[in-house]
Amino acid sequence: MARTPRVIQTIAALRKTVATYRKGGAKIALVPTMGALHDGHMSLVEAAKKKGGRVIVSIFVNPEQFAPTEDFATYPRTMDTDVARLKRLEVDAVWAPDVAVMYPEGFSTRVAPGGPAYAGLEDAFRPHFFGGVATVVSKLFIQVLPDFAFFGEKDYQQLKVVTRMAADLDLPVQIVGVPTVREADGLALSSRNVYLSSQERQKAPLLHRVLQDCAEKIRQGEPVSRVMADGGQFLTSEGFVLDYLEARNTDTLEPVASAKQGPLRLLVAARLGTTRLIDNIPV
Repeated sequence: MARTPRVIQTIAALRKTVATYRKGGAKIALVPTMGALHDGHMSLVEAAKKKGGRVIVSIFVNPEQFAPTEDFATYPRTMDTDVARLKRLEVDAVWAPDVAVMYPEGFSTRVAPGGPAYAGLEDAFRPHFFGGVATVVSKLFIQVLPDFAFFGEKDYQQLKVVTRMAADLDLPVQIVGVPTVREADGLALSSRNVYLSSQERQKAPLLHRVLQDCAEKIRQGEPVSRVMADGGQFLTSEGFVLDYLEARNTDTLEPVASAKQGPLRLLVAARLGTTRLIDNIPV
């Protein structure tokens, strides 16, 4: 019978646990999450388990990456269900600090990422976001001291920002990207999908279908700018409020004028009703 993972809520207890794992010679894999776990998160845990050693999943809804107009207060929090799911995968520990532990009174130091954090994608619409991500992830890396950390490719710009930050700050952790997990109809799994109405849920997979269609046209040699413009117009006609639909260099996230500047990644963000959806695929 699988044992329930230890839920840790203080820095002292976390460091004692990590020291015990290290004393036993174990490598440590960290899966950072904000909870409301779904199969996409479970794929990160499964990838972490394949590395061997000990697996720690962090669950912390980070207020630093939410703007005042965003859904911090209503973001789904399902700790008991999350721990039960992690028990089935035999996770070793759950690091679940509250806000006062992560950001104690007087906290005033923040990480300001550059490079891929200023690609004109998510940062153009959520300028606060990557500073909040970089600050909390750097704290998690210092707290847990993992050998490996696992992030989903669905949040592709975030993956690039974290990878750059770890390299720039000489943090001794290997960042591992894990492919996006999708519903059978192609919709990328997200904790925010629960906000979609039934009608919106039926329409949401169009994001992925448009990405696939654009990628195929680019592979066939059609001009990148025309393909992306047509894809954006179609999504708008279907009721999406488009933030961006872009073709970017896979590694740098810089804009591209042709497929010769590849490898390419297509990225999209759009609102459907009150729900903001993001997705991306390689070309």
